[in-house]
Order: sequence, then structure tokens, then C-alpha cells
Amino acid sequence: MKSKFKFLAPITFLVLFSLACNLSQIAQFFGEYPDVPGALLFQDGFSDPSSGWDRVQSQEGMTDYENEKYRIVVNASNADYWSNPGLYFEDVQIEVDALLNAGPDDNDFGILCRYQDTENFYFLIISSDGYYGIGIVVDGHQKLLEPPQMYHSEAINPGGSVNHIQAICQGPRLALTVNGEFIAETYDSTFSSGDIGLIVGSFEQPGVDVLFDNLSVKNP
Repeated sequence: MKSKFKFLAPITFLVLFSLACNLSQIAQFFGEYPDVPGALLFQDGFSDPSSGWDRVQSQEGMTDYENEKYRIVVNASNADYWSNPGLYFEDVQIEVDALLNAGPDDNDFGILCRYQDTENFYFLIISSDGYYGIGIVVDGHQKLLEPPQMYHSEAINPGGSVNHIQAICQGPRLALTVNGEFIAETYDSTFSSGDIGLIVGSFEQPGVDVLFDNLSVKNP
């Protein structure tokens, strides 16, 4: 198991704080989504750079569209970079393909749900060396909910292989499935709705570079 789990680095907050204002635009998305299990609420193949995701580049990292994929690079140690489309959902089933493009296998990447702002959200993540975790950030304090430390799973493809990640955030239930295999779930009622997102993180070694594709959001 991984006994370590980093806190969000202050530099990450500085870079992403200005992006939180995107959530002020979510009012335009308020309305009735199809209330049918499996109904498609949102999808993105990242072929259109104007589809709403953040486009930021700095010394410490980047989040941007590239070759019909969405790329997040973390060039700082023990830091997280993420991006949001500026939408609003309650219960969701989020799926995405993720590929380590470059950098160390000691990393983490995955999905955010019920995102309130830079200091309040859920995350469901895996790593290129086969670990996983479901956690929460409240008032900037990060905590794993399940398992208490990042555990290993054979369901996760190692290294530079594609992993299909599914996150279900339904009522208090948070569930993680990777490559079609259920691997973890937990229950928490802190947040009931919010934006979604994609996240990439580093540990001691920087240079984590992950490509995302084929994102879909459905009713669970």
C-alpha cells in the first residue's frame, strides 16, 4: 500500500484560484436533466478547444486541449492540477479514458465530482503503479475516505497503458470502477451536487503528464 498521501500544494491553489470563477457561470446550465438511468448528460471527446475546460500553462504545469485529447501536466513535486468544465450536476456516473503520456509511475490521476470550489470536492483516483483511492477535500484539507491509504489493485493497467475510469457519485455513495472491475466504494454526505473535473497529481518526482479522452457523464 502507499502510506503517503500528499496535501494540495499552495502553488496549485494559486494557479487554479482564478479558474474557480467558472462556477459563477453554472447558472446557464441549470435546468432539468433527463431523469432516466443511463441517460447521457454530457460528453466530450476534446476535439473542440472551446468546449469549456480550462486552458492554463505555467512553469508548474498545464491544463489544455491537445490532439483531440485533454492534457494535464504537473511539473511541481507533491502537487495536484485539475480542470473543470463549469457545469452543475447532482447524481452522476462519470467515465473517461486516461493514459500516462510521460513521467513517473508514482503519480495519481482521475475524476472529481461535486466540485464546489478549489477547497471543497470529492476525488476518485488511480496511479500508474496500480494504486487507488477515494477521498474528499474540505476547506482545503485533503483526506482519503476509502481505503484509509492508497491500496493496490490488479485491475489497474500499469505504466503507459490506457485505463478506463468510472466514478459514480449517487446520493452519499461514491464508487470507483477501473477497466470494468469494481474496486472500491464509500459513503459521505458532505456534498450533494456540483461540477465535475479531471485531476492529475505528482509525488516526489515531478513531470507527470496524463492524457484524457472519451469523457461521458450519465445518470447512474
